[in-house]
Amino acid sequence: MSEKHSEGDLEPIQLEQRINLIRNGKALGRRKFLKSVSLAGVGVAASSLLNGCLGSTSVNGQNITQSDVLNFALNLEYLEAEFYNRAVTRNFLDSSVLGGPSKAQGGGKVPFADPRVADIATEINSDEIAHVKFLRRALGSVAVAEPPINLSALGFGFATDAEFLNLARAFEDTGVSAYAGAATVLTGDNLQTAAQILATEAYHAGSIRLEVVQKAIVAFRTDSLDQVPAENQFFVTDPNGLAIKRTPSQVLAIVYANGSPGTSTGGFFPSGVNGNLHTV
Repeated sequence: MSEKHSEGDLEPIQLEQRINLIRNGKALGRRKFLKSVSLAGVGVAASSLLNGCLGSTSVNGQNITQSDVLNFALNLEYLEAEFYNRAVTRNFLDSSVLGGPSKAQGGGKVPFADPRVADIATEINSDEIAHVKFLRRALGSVAVAEPPINLSALGFGFATDAEFLNLARAFEDTGVSAYAGAATVLTGDNLQTAAQILATEAYHAGSIRLEVVQKAIVAFRTDSLDQVPAENQFFVTDPNGLAIKRTPSQVLAIVYANGSPGTSTGGFFPSGVNGNLHTV
């Protein structure tokens, strides 16, 4: 990176120009990529993505459809996209992304001191917004709306680079494990797409975890499966070297900040998530 100054040294107009340059560059790169690859991210046709969604699969005694799983993922993408957009731009998601007004509150723009962290946050923001748009388009009329979101549920995440990285790390690692767990239910194009989104989330998680280690940030544990970043723990894997996976209930216990069976609201989702998978 050629720039030597920090985000705090930039005037508001200069900062906005910088963010736009990064966004436009990523958008151009994505368009070029999709021209050469027929099946990647938003390149998957919505009509093929939901093939077989009417069939049900039994998971932990509960019959759920593939569209249930994709809607569950959409709730998590709403949370991540609102978090990054708020941290990078100080705004909540636009109605053009959500199909209606944002239901998020809390948080604020992060006064990034490290330009590299600001660049990472801006790129992840672009990806998470793309995930929301893609899943909503793919699910069509059965896509759940954004539920109320409280970005200040843990009381931190926006005041400093360290706070932002700490919360972002938790979100990214949880997202990776959620998509890994979805592989139990998804098939065909749905599984292919989930695998590609998981890979994107893993890129995000790896970048964030490295920043946490290099900046010696003491990360908090989300649950008993969590492996926080440290110099002797760069990655989150099981004894077989596989990424850990979580069930919807385990994911909800994290985002609700309450793992008690039967919990259906709390934490980042004060009214719960939308869809059939909503209870710990």
